[in-house]
Amino acid sequence: MGRVSDAKERLLEAAKGLIWEQSYGAVTVDAICRRAKVQKGSFYHFFDDKSELAVASLEADWQARQPVLAEMFSRNHSPLDRLQNFFEHVYQCQKKLQKECGYVLGCPLFNLGSEVCTRDEKIRKKVLSLVNCYIRFFESAIRDAQEEGSVAGDNAGLKARWLFSYFEGALTQARIENDPSSLRSLGTVALHLLDAKLAMAA
Repeated sequence: MGRVSDAKERLLEAAKGLIWEQSYGAVTVDAICRRAKVQKGSFYHFFDDKSELAVASLEADWQARQPVLAEMFSRNHSPLDRLQNFFEHVYQCQKKLQKECGYVLGCPLFNLGSEVCTRDEKIRKKVLSLVNCYIRFFESAIRDAQEEGSVAGDNAGLKARWLFSYFEGALTQARIENDPSSLRSLGTVALHLLDAKLAMAA
């Protein structure tokens, strides 16, 4: 086993990768320990069970992603550019993952949440809280777009939720088809769904 100081981080990373690539049910504690190169006894030093590890892995992944999202959705970028840049980022990431793993992996939150939400309340609550974090980024961009006049109407929160639902549906379809090409148009379709004034945004 490597130094205890990085064993926990390696377990978190191994759990994230294995569960995303396969499924929560298919991945065992033994498999996580093997990928992390950590003894099973050390696993139970840090976590009571696989569920606790999954929740901690989701949080660690969010802590890594949040600064990237904060920059992507900062007011240094126009509201519609924030959304388009995000969707382009997702497309490029999924394309890269397919090249590395052989599969389009889709969204780790929705993959895990839809698998176990009726059986594990801790995971369900964690997934829901992180989904809402993403939706708030969408909402901030849509609200700012409404204020500048590039998106009409009000109720930015509701629009953010159904735009996020479209996005997750597209990711799931790409995962099922194992084809990231449909994700190339995520940003364009998103702006049309919002009835954005594209000329004004340009």
